[in-house]
Amino acid sequence: MKELGHTVCGSTTFYWGKRTYIMGVLNVSPDSFSGDGLGDVQEAVAKAKRLAIEGADIIDIGGESTRPGSAPISVAEELHRVIAVLEIVRRDISLPLSIDTYKLEVARQALDGGASMINDIWGLKREPELAELAAQTGVPIVLMSNQRASFPCEDIISTVIADLKRAIEQALAAGVRWENIIIDPGIGFGKTQEQNLEILRRLEELRTLGRPILLGSSRKSVIGWVTDFSPEQRLKHTAFVPCADRRLEGTAATIAIGVAKGADIVRVHDVKEMLRVCKMSDAIVRG
Repeated sequence: MKELGHTVCGSTTFYWGKRTYIMGVLNVSPDSFSGDGLGDVQEAVAKAKRLAIEGADIIDIGGESTRPGSAPISVAEELHRVIAVLEIVRRDISLPLSIDTYKLEVARQALDGGASMINDIWGLKREPELAELAAQTGVPIVLMSNQRASFPCEDIISTVIADLKRAIEQALAAGVRWENIIIDPGIGFGKTQEQNLEILRRLEELRTLGRPILLGSSRKSVIGWVTDFSPEQRLKHTAFVPCADRRLEGTAATIAIGVAKGADIVRVHDVKEMLRVCKMSDAIVRG
C-alpha cells in the first residue's frame, strides 16, 4: 500500500501511519445524541481545555445535532452556537480546531475565526462549494459517506467506497490538494446496525482509496444495540438506543479494532480513556 504521507492542519502536521490521532468531540448543540451537548459558552470552553489536557490532537466543534430524527437548524442559529466558542477556544488552546458542519457560511466564518479543518458529514452532497472553500483556504477536509438520503444497499462496503471515491474526485476537481483529503465511512448515518458492524469488520478495505481514515464510532447507537440487547431483542430494536452513558467499553472495542483495521484518526467523546486504548493498540499494530 502506498504511503499516506502527511497533512498539515494549522500549526500541526499529522504524519499518517506513525500513530493514531485523537479528535476530541466538542458538541455545542443542546440535543446531542451522546448526551454531552453544551449550550453555555464558558462550559464549552472549559470542556475544550479538558479535552486538550486529556490528550486530544485536534478538537472538532459542532453546533447541530446529527442524532437520528433531529431537526436541522438555521445557519444563523448554528453560527450563534459555534463562533463565540471557537474564537475563545482558538485564543486559549494551541491545538488545531475542526468545524463539524455541512453549511458553507458556517464553515467560512469558522475558518475566519481560527478553525483549520472542515468536517463535512455529507461528503459534499449538500454543499459542493465546501470543496472550493477548502481549496481556497488550503485546509484539510473530512469527507464522510452518509446514506441517510440513499436507497438501501446490499453491499455496504462497496457503497461506501463508491461514495467516498465520488467525494474525493469532486474535491480534487475543485482544487483540494490530495494530501488534504481525509475519509470517514460514517458509522450510523443511514446504515443498519448490521452494516455498521460490517464496516468495522472490513474497515481496511477503505485503504484502496489511498487516504487516511477517520473513524467516528464513539458512543454510537450500534454499541448500545449490541451490548444492551440479546440477539433476539436486536431483531426488534434496529434504530436509536438511548443509553449513551453505557457505551464506554463498547466504544473502546470499536476503537481498538478500528486501529487494527487501519484507522488513522478516531473521533471520540472520552479522550483520556480512548487515548489509552490507542496507545496500546498502536503498540501492538504499529510496533
